[in-house]
Amino acid sequence: MSKIATLYRMHTDEHICPFGLKSRDLLKRKGYEIEDHLLTSREETESFKRENNVKTTPQTFIDGERIGGYDDLKEFFGKTVESAEETTYKPVVAIFAMTFLMASALAWRQLQSFEVIFIVETFIALSMCALAIQKLRDLSAFSLQFITYDLLAMRFVPYAYIYAVFEAFSGIGMLSGTAPWLFAPPALFIGTIGAISVFKAVYIDKRELKCACVGGNSNVPLGFISLTENLMMIAMGTWMLLK
Repeated sequence: MSKIATLYRMHTDEHICPFGLKSRDLLKRKGYEIEDHLLTSREETESFKRENNVKTTPQTFIDGERIGGYDDLKEFFGKTVESAEETTYKPVVAIFAMTFLMASALAWRQLQSFEVIFIVETFIALSMCALAIQKLRDLSAFSLQFITYDLLAMRFVPYAYIYAVFEAFSGIGMLSGTAPWLFAPPALFIGTIGAISVFKAVYIDKRELKCACVGGNSNVPLGFISLTENLMMIAMGTWMLLK
């Protein structure tokens, strides 16, 4: 016997509900035939919610039983539902994975080999640039998290903005491979203060904080990842000057 699900989702000229599309896709992948009911106006949507005593759409019904919205449907099928407040390393993993692959691709294009030193140098520089972009896209949100643990930013709030600019400046300079006397010192400065600040907050004061390394409003926990970011800047700045 075929499995049948009834789905009510908003689909107007102005708005197509993304969770409705996700619910439909999940049901299809689970082998359900879908009775897809489109709510084509705001009035029709509000009427449906009143009649079924629900606050949101989409809504899925299976065997006459209301399952609920997309998250409820995922739970029905035994899938994990991530909370918006749940800490996660996914943003950092995505950035580091992409910058490493980019560095490897550039090594192959430039040198026709995967030279380790070139890949490491480029990986760190690209990572700094990518992390700086995350901060620069919303400096206000970044500063609100950053000043809660950075020792210098606590005392001089504008340093939060300087930090993001210095990280971008040094990352671009490292990619250029020129003027280490100009680009290395800012990396060493912010990296050293950052490493000390993170180590104190996490390993001495035992504070549970969110890391601002990927910008404001992130759910990345402060700890090893942020410390790694700062240690990479110290290592790269030192390497540039020695090299």
